[in-house]
Amino acid sequence: MSTKTVNTPDTARARIAVNLRRLRTERGLSQERMAELADFHRTYVSQLERCVTNISIDGLERIAHALGIDVVELLVPALEDGDKLSDKN
Repeated sequence: MSTKTVNTPDTARARIAVNLRRLRTERGLSQERMAELADFHRTYVSQLERCVTNISIDGLERIAHALGIDVVELLVPALEDGDKLSDKN
């Protein structure tokens, strides 16, 4: 059995990457500013958005706090183009 994770759109890592980038850009934050707010290095934020590295639960909480959201929002499935969050409820 392989332990290598495939980063398909339905993996937690891919969901975090998509949601982090979307939420960060919606707030007008650069990767550098996002990193400052969460007390990370800018390259780490970049790696998260590119699915290069994993993040701990504590790290997810730091990101969520910096974005002003609940950590669950980083794990929801990404919306398809044209979909609105209110349409999913």
